[in-house]
Amino acid sequence: MTTTIRRDATELGDARRRVEKLVCSLPDVPGGDTAFTKPWEIRAFAMAVAAYDARQFEWSEFQLSLIESIKSWEERNDPAEESPWSYYEHWLTALETRLSGSGLLSDAVLDERTETVLATPPDRDHHKAHLEPVSIDPART
Repeated sequence: MTTTIRRDATELGDARRRVEKLVCSLPDVPGGDTAFTKPWEIRAFAMAVAAYDARQFEWSEFQLSLIESIKSWEERNDPAEESPWSYYEHWLTALETRLSGSGLLSDAVLDERTETVLATPPDRDHHKAHLEPVSIDPART
């Protein structure tokens, strides 16, 4: 019996390895902190890399959107006040800007996906829960 690996699973594994390699090559943050302080930050990073890999935008476009987001934040915030700063909030804003500019992230697309998700039965892709206790026979020697 031969095991067939699904192509999309292989591609997902390849994409994950590329993101892991990128994350491991990130420079250390001064003070010994990690580059990502919250789980959503690494997800935003990975989504941007995946979208770029899928040729949804040019990296230079993403960089310009990131610069614009940071510049806009700096214009709205007084340097004398300590406003909360999150690099990855700007990263996410830049990603949203790029994806909405390409039409991948629009109200219509999001509404359609939301309707699809809400119309999907909760156990569609999962086995039904077993409510009876599971018994295990002791090992026989």
